[in-house]
Amino acid sequence: MNFPVDYFKQTLCEILAVDSPSGYTAAAVAKLKTYVDKLGYENYVTKKGNLVINVAGKSDKTIGISAHLDTLGLVVRGYRGNGTLSFSQVGGAILPTLDGEYCKIYTRWSEKPYTGTILSNSPSSHVYDDAGSAARNDKGMHVKLDEIVSNDNDVKKLGILPGDFICYAPKTEITENGFIKSRFLDDKMSVAIILSMLKYFKDNNIMPAHNILSIFSTYEEVGHGLCHLPQPVDEFVALDMGCIGDDLSCTEYDVSICAKDSSGPYDYELTTRLIKLAKDAGLGFAVDIYPRYGSDVSAARYAGHDFKGALIGPGVAASHGMERSHMKAAENTWKLLHLYLTQ
Repeated sequence: MNFPVDYFKQTLCEILAVDSPSGYTAAAVAKLKTYVDKLGYENYVTKKGNLVINVAGKSDKTIGISAHLDTLGLVVRGYRGNGTLSFSQVGGAILPTLDGEYCKIYTRWSEKPYTGTILSNSPSSHVYDDAGSAARNDKGMHVKLDEIVSNDNDVKKLGILPGDFICYAPKTEITENGFIKSRFLDDKMSVAIILSMLKYFKDNNIMPAHNILSIFSTYEEVGHGLCHLPQPVDEFVALDMGCIGDDLSCTEYDVSICAKDSSGPYDYELTTRLIKLAKDAGLGFAVDIYPRYGSDVSAARYAGHDFKGALIGPGVAASHGMERSHMKAAENTWKLLHLYLTQ
């Protein structure tokens, strides 16, 4: 049970580099599909854009696992009269962390994006008394284009329309001592963990204990990622980031096992089984409750699907801002997933 470190790092960095806010995920799904095709797994893309992979197991039981490929982002809301853009959020980014970030604006008419900067409406300390205190929210911030524009008509001539996506860079870095720093570790870190598991199965000719329905979803950040499951499953474990902070025991080195989130408790028996697997294997793990959190399991349960559901994932600090985790969290999560799928 050796975690494929190099493959995990490579796929994580490559997937993080592809912009994929909820609703604008086609390029990331296509990139992910190339990995899966190369591994030789049966797969297809749903009308909604989710990538589905079927892995044959030793029994008739089917286990569902998922990670979401979509991320936070922004869309153009309108024009501000001076050549800048107002925006609307896609998901729940911590907007003050975006002040000063460079971004790309993808239009419907050109494959080449425009570039710009996300700024406060009081962006200069030499000009504005409230430069340091003005609210950093969707009404107090704007996007300044790297184009010679001074009014609405100039911007419209560029072909920029409301609803065009505004994407900011992940700024990914993996340090020599194993820290993983990037936006969108929620949840591309879990995507890379599942990919690494699929590669490990292929490389070592391993057949899992049960059939696996693996889904990479594309609308989790806006709440309906897996409202529809393409086939019934007996159990469903979502891989998503573990929270770190006050009143929580998870660290950047642990696999998180979530007992309850905003959708209510996860299945008691399945969660207990996962805790026992982690404990018996000596993994670094934490069991926590996340009141400001929902998952693809939550969405599927709300939609009426019938299964035992659970939630695990690597501990990630500063979620929805500049996030950080560690290779130990990735390894502990991978090992728990491996134990679950092979026993």
